[in-house]
Amino acid sequence: MKNTLKQKLHNKTLSIGSWITIGNTSIAEIMAKAGFDWLTIDLEHSAITFEQTQQLIQIIDLAGVTPLVRVGENSSYLIKRVMDSGAHGVIVPMVNSKADAQYAVDCVKYPPVGKRGVGLGRAQGFGFAFEEYKRFDREDSIVIVLIEHIDAVRNIEEILAVDGIDAFIIGPYDLSASMGMPGEINNPEVKKELQKVIEFSKTYKRASGFHVAQPDPVIVTKKIDEGYRFIGFGLDTLFLGTSCREGLKYIDAIHKR
Repeated sequence: MKNTLKQKLHNKTLSIGSWITIGNTSIAEIMAKAGFDWLTIDLEHSAITFEQTQQLIQIIDLAGVTPLVRVGENSSYLIKRVMDSGAHGVIVPMVNSKADAQYAVDCVKYPPVGKRGVGLGRAQGFGFAFEEYKRFDREDSIVIVLIEHIDAVRNIEEILAVDGIDAFIIGPYDLSASMGMPGEINNPEVKKELQKVIEFSKTYKRASGFHVAQPDPVIVTKKIDEGYRFIGFGLDTLFLGTSCREGLKYIDAIHKR
């Protein structure tokens, strides 16, 4: 199996995905059939369990969409488990240095490229497709790093120079927090640091990413115009909550309750 998302990242071709934070297979199926290129299961900011993660991966994978997992930390244990469950790649938080980036790659790739331990889970066909999976892991597995700390912005060139890193994605809220201004993503100092990343993304050889958490397609198009090609569009809870609120607001404007 060839990973078409990997090819898009390397060719800087636009791909649009979204985030899943509810551990329900129906949610994953609905979103997988909506037309996204990829879906990320969020294990950092959700109550999703490992068992639910594998079920969600199965649903997304069988729908022909690339399943990614944002792990809770840059951990060999976490990364190995989600990769063995069949994730095509991981999004790794708080990668702030070259060493952090190399460790993430080592956790995804088998030796001699990396240092990942060998298991026989769903990814390896439960032991019946290990040779095929070895090739997939070497050539098509995806490692995406989150640039979400001021140290990461300062070290971005050496982080992304690590062989095996396929793309990066900006985390503006954590970046603002690392600067002592949590949530103030429009603060001039925060915007100044974000602009540095935007300028760097124009020269970076891989697709650069941004997660537009609010389900607002206007903001997404602006990010595409800025040069981002790996775009996270909304997440399950905000798609649901926004639709409910906008519908009720419209009704209440005409027929007061």
